[in-house]
Amino acid sequence: MDAHSLVTLGQHLQTLRKTQGFSLSQLASAAGIAKSNLCRLEQGNGNPTLDTIWRLAVQLNVPFGTLVAPISVPLGEDGVQVQLIDQGKGVPQVDAYWMRCAPNTLRHAEAHTPGTRETLTLISGWLEVGPEGATTTLTPGESITFQADQPHLYRTHTDEATLLLTVTYGQEGTPP
Repeated sequence: MDAHSLVTLGQHLQTLRKTQGFSLSQLASAAGIAKSNLCRLEQGNGNPTLDTIWRLAVQLNVPFGTLVAPISVPLGEDGVQVQLIDQGKGVPQVDAYWMRCAPNTLRHAEAHTPGTRETLTLISGWLEVGPEGATTTLTPGESITFQADQPHLYRTHTDEATLLLTVTYGQEGTPP
């Protein structure tokens, strides 16, 4: 992530944290990261992983897209890039992303908030995706929807994969 995007993310994260009444220590502890790392992130330093950003969004009780909305460049690590395309304004909250997975990538994703679903449509390449132990192989034009409130993975082979991803967040007390 470029320096401008890091500063933008840090400022937005700090605003969300303060609005919700979290101290640095409280949010860092709840998200399972060091307070010094959260402090550096809010100052626009560091290089947060996608999992760190997800954990912060979960603890702040905001969709991942809300946390990264001010950033106009793809976020990425270990062969995976994601960029927010749009956020719905209704209920349930739905975020749309463009995603690219480099060749020979295996990405393990942590469980999202309860009731969250992902729907993926593969644009190009080959992708194995879904909850760990129950994955599905997709070829271009195929789609899948699965419960993302459990650990899941994305795996490519020799070709990169590009896809459209929608995340539909569960609502408390509402079945997915």
